[in-house]
Amino acid sequence: MEFKVSREFIHQLEELINKKNDNELEVLLNDLHHADIAEILEELDFDEATYIFKVLDSDKTAEILLELEEDLRENILSRLSPKEIAEELDELETNDAADIIAELSQEIKAEVISELVDVEHAKDIVDLLRYDENTAGGLMGKELVKVNENWNVLTCVKEMRIQAENVSRVHSIYVVDDENRLKGRLSLKDLLTSSTKTQIGDVYIRKLNFVKVDTEDVEVARIMQKYDLEAIPVVDELGRLVGRITIDDIVDVIKEEADKDYQLAAGITQDVESNDSVYELTKARLPWLLIGMVIEIVASFVLKGNEATFQKYSTLIIFVPLLSATAGNIGVQASAIVVQGLANGTLKDFSRAYFTKEITVSMISGSIISLLLLGYHSIMYQQYLVGFAISISMIVVILFAATLGTLVPLFLNKNKIDPAIATGPFITTTNDVFGIMLYFGVANLILGF
Repeated sequence: MEFKVSREFIHQLEELINKKNDNELEVLLNDLHHADIAEILEELDFDEATYIFKVLDSDKTAEILLELEEDLRENILSRLSPKEIAEELDELETNDAADIIAELSQEIKAEVISELVDVEHAKDIVDLLRYDENTAGGLMGKELVKVNENWNVLTCVKEMRIQAENVSRVHSIYVVDDENRLKGRLSLKDLLTSSTKTQIGDVYIRKLNFVKVDTEDVEVARIMQKYDLEAIPVVDELGRLVGRITIDDIVDVIKEEADKDYQLAAGITQDVESNDSVYELTKARLPWLLIGMVIEIVASFVLKGNEATFQKYSTLIIFVPLLSATAGNIGVQASAIVVQGLANGTLKDFSRAYFTKEITVSMISGSIISLLLLGYHSIMYQQYLVGFAISISMIVVILFAATLGTLVPLFLNKNKIDPAIATGPFITTTNDVFGIMLYFGVANLILGF
């Protein structure tokens, strides 16, 4: 059952902290999951959170560190000595420890590494720190189980028992040669059903998905999602096994990528959080607002240029908001589907069949909307030719919006620009200008003005 933080529970904790009753604090918190304790610490002030953090054992607090919001984690770490931080990191897997060390200043980082008790653990962490955080090398952990293709099953089992002591969960058994080059994976079933004298080279599975250390994190996520993998091995430039990435690391990547795309679609140009400063939030939001303002000013000039038309046919101007909203929605819908296809790999580049399908859908939608609009205009205003002009203009604008929404994400993706930009203000504001131009252009043509 999920734990819910209540005001009464927080009040009880605060009383125990004020009384310095460490024993009762431990009893109260020790049975809770580390994610729940992290949520509790977020509700307390920095001093109270730090106090609880120091009361609990390192094997508990190390996991809590990973769940904390960046600001709170940074504040707690700043109140711990290098030795205390090292004690926390000794309890973590190498990739998680490397992520936390990367947040420290250069001076503190060196002191913490020197305080790590496990020398091999420290070496692995230092090795991981040299990789870009947005690559497979930056995501991977060093903890894994590997066996040599030249071993027999008996030797393999003995070695696996030793290695498994340092691995929290064994997802796969990797097979390497004498140069540590990745050769394949070993099935647990094959291991259990083979004779103890059988060579591993005779039973291991050679077909294996893997990524290189410089593979981008989003590509790693795509591969693991496509093949439904719980873990994937990582090799260096020479094909040597250097680590493995597990699904929990990829879930974080997928979430971060989704958050970034959602913000881009909303016209937020930088990665921000709700607890960021007013300055950071304003800086992230303002650029697209200013771009939108400039584009809408251009749209106002288009309207002004058609002033004579809507003075004679006044109902034309009435339907401009409807035109903008409908075209914007059609464009965003089209671009959202394309961006989704690019993200999950179902759409890699321009497809004539997909483009035809999108235009057909938009044509059907536009025709239905236009017929309803024609009926409404005819009943309300009895200006049949004007109603016909508005309806035809609406179809043309909808087709333009669908074309723009389909092609722009593909163009951005081809030029290595995040296509999620095209699912928000870019499409809606661009449609406003060109949509109004097309609207009055077609209407003027039909009305002979």
